[in-house]
Amino acid sequence: MNQLLKMSVLLLLSGAAQAGVSAAEADRLGKDLTPVGAEMGASADGLIPAWQGKSFYSQAQLDINRPALVAMGRNNPTGAYALLAGKLADDKPRLTITRANMAQYATQLTEGHKAMFRLYPTYKMNVYPTERTGFFPEQIYAATKKNATSATLQGTDDLKGAAIGFPFPIPKTGAEVIWNHRLKYRGNAVRLVNNSAIVSQDGGIQQSRFIADVKFVYANYKNPAPADNKLALYFLAKNQAPARVAGQTTLVHEPIMGSRSAWLFDPGLGRVRRAPDVGFDNPTLGADGEQFNDQVDTFNGSLERYDWKLLGKKPMLIAYNSVRMSSPTHKVKDILTKGHANQDHARYELHRVWVVEATLKAGQRHQFKKRRFYVDEDSYAIAAVDCYDNRDQLWKFQEAHLATVPFLPTVSPSPEFIYDLLSGRYYATGLLNESEFSDWTIDFKDSHFLPQSMSK
Repeated sequence: MNQLLKMSVLLLLSGAAQAGVSAAEADRLGKDLTPVGAEMGASADGLIPAWQGKSFYSQAQLDINRPALVAMGRNNPTGAYALLAGKLADDKPRLTITRANMAQYATQLTEGHKAMFRLYPTYKMNVYPTERTGFFPEQIYAATKKNATSATLQGTDDLKGAAIGFPFPIPKTGAEVIWNHRLKYRGNAVRLVNNSAIVSQDGGIQQSRFIADVKFVYANYKNPAPADNKLALYFLAKNQAPARVAGQTTLVHEPIMGSRSAWLFDPGLGRVRRAPDVGFDNPTLGADGEQFNDQVDTFNGSLERYDWKLLGKKPMLIAYNSVRMSSPTHKVKDILTKGHANQDHARYELHRVWVVEATLKAGQRHQFKKRRFYVDEDSYAIAAVDCYDNRDQLWKFQEAHLATVPFLPTVSPSPEFIYDLLSGRYYATGLLNESEFSDWTIDFKDSHFLPQSMSK
């Protein structure tokens, strides 16, 4: 019986129990498990190395400051890329997968990747040596170890006993894995410019842009939330392009549990109004129907509409250490090619991932009947999602190009792609190539995220 099947059997036998692990299990963190619960050691075949984390990076990379990086990005993009990439810059692929040889690697490919090979003869995956670079601040590790024994989950959405760190570093259920993704550390606050684009079947590009201010309330060790905190984050986004939506502003108060509160400001109307439908499969503004609200950051929001099954952990090829894809040396047009992203700039590595399957509950509504998530064991960042429609047909494939940000530190998905396998279009978001670097040094007062402040 293979590892994936064994895990499935054990989960079926364990029933619906979703509680913290024992102190003895939690003591494995930082020993045979990394501080967030990944396997510390290498794979038996040596293709996946032991966890490296912070030790992979030079002191110059760990000490990057934003003013210097911004100046370098403007005046010396090649130097900025060299600093961000470090040792990765000189790596060469160990193999290339194409339509001709994809069958040899089928067990390591998502269904979405297989579909891309079938659809596009130009599609390829350059596979590089694996580097397990993901790591987080020590404060997150300490909080995560506490959460291991105290965090509990009733059903899919009733989380208790967790603060600051990953709630479930030794996950036993699919919902627990997704909660780790939802509440992962991304920094304490950030102002970012998000460039997005729709790429049509013929290769035409329609771009959009917004500036977003985000304050992370749950995973914020600099300004810890009070014990009765109910918020995961604040999000305030102002559209800049295209011209027809310029000035429109969206405010979200994202709860840890329950329904989010959201508001919209339309400069044409000159007033703020409640936005009741900023969630689930309602379309994201500016994505022309190619992204649903709960696909932002690959998945966000309530888990309540699905049953979540943990299929186990297995080695899979995912986009990782993807510094080249977001390099300031490239233009957006260099990244967005007909049919799919420019795979010359994509870096794939073999990593162990948690495989989680979400199936729509009876009586619930969503345009995706089933989704299969592939979640990086070292960061709980979702790397890829197979999305099936209500006819059980693979409809969309999401791919996040993950990269470790050593000076925060966190693992971030930039860019993200959503391929519509039926229409031939795709949506790209988090395109950093022609943007100023995000400001991770910024801080916001809670009053910055009040609805009455939106029209100022």
